[in-house]
Amino acid sequence: MNRGETTIRDTEVRVIEYSEGFYREDVIKDINQFSALTDKSKVTWIKVCGLLDREKITKLAEKFNIHPLTLEDILNTDQRPKIEEFYNYTYIVLRIFQFDPLEKELLSEQMSIIVGENFLISVEEKTNTAIQKIIDWIKSSRGIIRRMGIDYLLYLIIDEVIDGYFLVLEEIEDGLEELEDELTTNPTSSTLQAIHRFKRQLLQFNKNMWPLREVIGTLGRTGHRFIDNQTIPYFRDLYDHTVRVIENTETLQVMLSDMLDVYFSAVSNRLNEVMKILTMIATVFMPLTFIAGIYGMNFKYMPELEWVWGYPAVLLIMAGIGLWMILYFRRKKWI
Repeated sequence: MNRGETTIRDTEVRVIEYSEGFYREDVIKDINQFSALTDKSKVTWIKVCGLLDREKITKLAEKFNIHPLTLEDILNTDQRPKIEEFYNYTYIVLRIFQFDPLEKELLSEQMSIIVGENFLISVEEKTNTAIQKIIDWIKSSRGIIRRMGIDYLLYLIIDEVIDGYFLVLEEIEDGLEELEDELTTNPTSSTLQAIHRFKRQLLQFNKNMWPLREVIGTLGRTGHRFIDNQTIPYFRDLYDHTVRVIENTETLQVMLSDMLDVYFSAVSNRLNEVMKILTMIATVFMPLTFIAGIYGMNFKYMPELEWVWGYPAVLLIMAGIGLWMILYFRRKKWI
């Protein structure tokens, strides 16, 4: 189970209605008994969690005259962030990202939002504590939320999603710092695999940030039918946050590219050290092999064959040559 998530076995439909002096929350068991007529003096938030019961979601879509293409996008959870305008609502797709610090894995799920004149429908794959927190704010009448309209609720939901992106990037950065320590001590093939895994995850993350920027930019432009002029500055602030997320992501991607260069440099340096030692050993034994080769020739008449001290003398000469060569290499700072 992911951090901040609770698995939903069934599809839960929760209706939250509120105004400055009113709050009501109900769980809808039977969609057939639910009326899509909403009180225009109140904000109506229909929060759907879980996609298992597709029939229930389909019936809810029919109640609000949701286009079949929108319903198809809601049920197929591989969509990228986007915004689509229909005659009676605006459809928005968001991606909720989380990072599992134990498995070092980037997790993603889809969140669909339908915004109408005085209602908002959000569809989540799983219950997320960040979104649940907004309900607590509404209950406690925190800040100005009870005095604002449906556009401000939309802002709060997107803001919580984007704030989660910063937490994801912080956890990825912590993982990269651990990799940096490993690079400077003992880089292995698993280090290379971890670098490639982080690189792939950041690429996936960044691919969803660019279309999200377009979504926020569209909502922040003056004249959107469901966005009041007094709420536009909030969406412009969201746009700045999205740009910061993109910049931080690109910074981490540059760090990964640098770490990849460091890894290959470290492996190359280690290989050079091994080759240097092997070359030194081969160089030291080259003259010794030459001497041993001479005395290994099967000639009958050799000057030292009848000398009683010949064998130890040759061994001593060979040892002296090897020691002299090692000292010479050290003096030249080759070893």
